[in-house]
Amino acid sequence: MTKIRPGLCSVTFRQLAAEEVVAVAAEAGLEVIEWGGDLHVPPGDPERAAVVAAATTDAGLAVCSYGSYFRASTGEDITPVLDSAEALGADRVRVWAGTVGSTEASDADWADTAARLRDACAAASARGIGLALEYHGGTLADTPPSTLRLLDEVGSPALSAYWQPTVGAADDVALAEYDAIAAHVSAVHVFSWWPRGERLRLHERAALWRRALAAAASAPHPPRDALLEFVPEDDPALLAAEAATLRGWLATDA
Repeated sequence: MTKIRPGLCSVTFRQLAAEEVVAVAAEAGLEVIEWGGDLHVPPGDPERAAVVAAATTDAGLAVCSYGSYFRASTGEDITPVLDSAEALGADRVRVWAGTVGSTEASDADWADTAARLRDACAAASARGIGLALEYHGGTLADTPPSTLRLLDEVGSPALSAYWQPTVGAADDVALAEYDAIAAHVSAVHVFSWWPRGERLRLHERAALWRRALAAAASAPHPPRDALLEFVPEDDPALLAAEAATLRGWLATDA
């Protein structure tokens, strides 16, 4: 059975410098970091990306991905994103599927977003980098059917998807959503928000996450990473316990 790596999204602690994020992640016993492109590793600054990459590996951690805010919109250039990802040593870049939800999108929205993602995948593939869709409301990857449709329309082996539970969805609904796209999921964003986005401790949705991670671990193509994203009050002091909870679940399912 493939081991899923426990990790951290750096956006969890936007208030900390990248070097501090490395320190708290290492102290918490995590293995990988997804570096965010909003603050810690800005796109188009490969020198900064290289510094963050070195700090990560020096602490015994690995860079698993680059969390970009590329949305495949008109006039957007993915080159600066790929420059930073390459300097980080990240072989996966998180991207967003446009700026409108699937039910509001026109045929032109679908065609344009798919075409831009197809071009982005080609550019990323040329550097040995894959792209992964953020599974999120307000984008074309906001439900399993829309995510699968977009993956099909893009038609690139370089494109995978992330998964996270839809805010407000009951456990069985969230798990069914995961099952529907599981074959395409390369990483999971792990958090416990309930019921309207209130940030709970991870263990407070143990019934969901134990089942979700067990399903992920037993999938024919398991996600590579389970990444903690956000903690109550953005408090770094909570990370060690949250990481221990996640690591315990992953060890159980190994």
